[in-house]
Amino acid sequence: MVGLMRVLNRAARVLEIILEIVSGLLLVSLTAIVIYSVFWRYIGGASPRWYDEIASIMLVWLTYYAGALTALKRGHISVDNLLMRMPPRARLATAIVGEVVVISFFALLAWAGLVVLQVLSGLSLISLRWVPITVTQSVIPIGAGLFIVAQLLSMPAYLAKVRAGISKEQEEIEHAVAEAERIEREADEVISGGRREDRL
Repeated sequence: MVGLMRVLNRAARVLEIILEIVSGLLLVSLTAIVIYSVFWRYIGGASPRWYDEIASIMLVWLTYYAGALTALKRGHISVDNLLMRMPPRARLATAIVGEVVVISFFALLAWAGLVVLQVLSGLSLISLRWVPITVTQSVIPIGAGLFIVAQLLSMPAYLAKVRAGISKEQEEIEHAVAEAERIEREADEVISGGRREDRL
């Protein structure tokens, strides 16, 4: 069991790095395209005719990839406090049902995305005729698949926390308090060190 958790954690870390890189590149590229377009408008020129279409597609791609990254980190909105008030068995059962519902939804979305790709095959973008729509819309099944993988990789740790009665909010609060205490200790050390130097 420990070996399996180690493999899952390693796989989750690799996926996290990949999703961070892809999301970061998409964010930087989208920002550059928007700045480029605004610059041309500012100097009195016209924006490139492909700007609106490409920026919209990149925003969708960023949403899917960053959404999968957030799922991996269990950062999506949840109602952990309500879950933690349940008896342990009901809490665990409810969490498992929630996981099944989320994974089922994204499996359905991935299937619908594949259907969309079949329907749109042969079409291209309006502003860039050489780019097939299937390339731009492939993010639907890919993003849904990544979300499912993220849920599955993070599920064992999540269910262990649910079983132990630890909510995400409680964990974040405890981390923030510990971080604040650490900063306060460091500040006290700096201040007391400064006082010692003044005495000398």
